[in-house]
Amino acid sequence: MSRRAQGRLRTIVYVDGFNLYYGCLKDSSERWLDVGVLCENMLSSDSNIVGIKYFTARVKGRPGNPHSGQRQQTYFRALATVPNLTIHYGRFMTRRATRRCVNDRRGKPAFVDVWVTEEKGSDVNLASHLLIDGFRARYDLAVVVSNDGDLKDPVHFVRTELKAPVGVLNPHGNRSFALSPKVLPRGSFYKPIRRAALRASQFPPQVPDAKGIVHKPPGW
Repeated sequence: MSRRAQGRLRTIVYVDGFNLYYGCLKDSSERWLDVGVLCENMLSSDSNIVGIKYFTARVKGRPGNPHSGQRQQTYFRALATVPNLTIHYGRFMTRRATRRCVNDRRGKPAFVDVWVTEEKGSDVNLASHLLIDGFRARYDLAVVVSNDGDLKDPVHFVRTELKAPVGVLNPHGNRSFALSPKVLPRGSFYKPIRRAALRASQFPPQVPDAKGIVHKPPGW
């Protein structure tokens, strides 16, 4: 894989949206995150970001949080204004299930009804794009925003078989040993996403797009 004529690395960023959200954004004041600015702030000046692929799924409101889907769609509108960013959807399923309680409660039922939420497809979609783009030599550097150990094999494959560096930006406080081997191939890196970087990478409260103005959701 070759560098561009100007000497900068063609870089594609692969964002695991739910891993990012639950790793460092949920219940924080940084949810109105401009992912494009975050990438610019986290990557070196050698990186020429030619694509940002954001992998997620549409959620639906449910009891206790009826407006979650609406807030998410608002955020997706803001994300769509980021240059070179595309959103790729998996599936998000919410279902009611009966589960046994961990601890016995005297006089209480041993089983309770709970909401079970499952996000399907994002990790597979991310891995597929990472590999296909690598095979087609679309990047000189790939960057994965995730702490998901399930991505170990595709990341390792790109690093070792395609001989392309893969950087990891970890949204979680705990280190991902699956994605941060002791010996990294030349050009690869591993960085945690710090709170200061999130604070410095926020959308303005009002974001213009083709449909009008996107307003930051209340409470965000």
